[in-house]
Amino acid sequence: MVPRPKPSLDPRIADEAPTVPELTNYDYELLICYLRLLDAEADGADWRDVVRLVLKADPDRDYIRARRRYETHLARARWMTEHGYRHLLTEADDEW
Repeated sequence: MVPRPKPSLDPRIADEAPTVPELTNYDYELLICYLRLLDAEADGADWRDVVRLVLKADPDRDYIRARRRYETHLARARWMTEHGYRHLLTEADDEW
């Protein structure tokens, strides 16, 4: 099995999250960010604050880019809760 990157507390954030139907190295690195996005959404946080703090983008400087970054990463975080977690479990099973 190929070693996967560990989740990072300070990952490099792409403008758009992956959309492929399998986990990517980027997803592994962003696991903590995905959880933070989901928590912020559940708490009703303003997306502009979340994108500044979690995804390191400034919606006042570049609204369209920041909004796209937020939307694609939140969509990927949701995908992780619906589909991606199965991949994590399968890989964990393979290691045992």
